[in-house]
Amino acid sequence: MFGLGITEIIIIVIVLAVFFFGGKKVGEWARSVGRVSGEIKKGRQEIEQELKEAEKDIKEEKKS
Repeated sequence: MFGLGITEIIIIVIVLAVFFFGGKKVGEWARSVGRVSGEIKKGRQEIEQELKEAEKDIKEEKKS
């Protein structure tokens, strides 16, 4: 895209967001994104744990 890499595009978007919405609003968005990211990570870990437990139960049933 116009010879720009992803890093340059992200920097441009951040600068434009600060310019149009102000630093306070961008800070709120960043905190929200951080919370959502943490929740997604936590959910993924819970799902992986459930799958491991289910796999373990299935292997134990096959042995019996």
